[in-house]
Amino acid sequence: MLRRKARHVQEDDAHGDPLDAVQERRVRAVLALGGVPQADLLDGVQQVRLRLLERTANGYEAPRDVSAWAAVVASNLAMDWHRAKRRQERLGERLASLRQPAAHPSGEETSLLSLAVTRGLDELPDPQRQVLILRFYADLPVRGIAKELGIPEGTVKSRLHTAVRALRARLHEDEVV
Repeated sequence: MLRRKARHVQEDDAHGDPLDAVQERRVRAVLALGGVPQADLLDGVQQVRLRLLERTANGYEAPRDVSAWAAVVASNLAMDWHRAKRRQERLGERLASLRQPAAHPSGEETSLLSLAVTRGLDELPDPQRQVLILRFYADLPVRGIAKELGIPEGTVKSRLHTAVRALRARLHEDEVV
């Protein structure tokens, strides 16, 4: 039976979906029980499919019990989802703490420039604001920002460039600089 199932997966792999409807429902159930929100279940199922296809494309033999293999992969994806969520929460807390004014504001923080920069930061899209704050307020290097956000270094550099350009334009627009 298992060999037939493995052959069946290889045949399906060549013609389309590597997961049948029963296996897909099982993957969805494992993800849901793992705490993945309903909105992210389809992405999780697609990740399982992708990993099964990658496994086959890399020349590995199809798992003997595709359903069990898919359930383990789905469980791992649920854990990854929670880790990413925790990382984002920590990052959000860190950014929020950096944006809070100090208990004893100095003359520099109350200056016109400081207020204009704060307004300019508020107007930036979240991804640009994140990298800008992490780079210039938290003094993280590009590699550290990429690791913290889970994005490529090139993306960090691009977002930094765009954010600095937008903030500079805003400061010139306000005639602060």
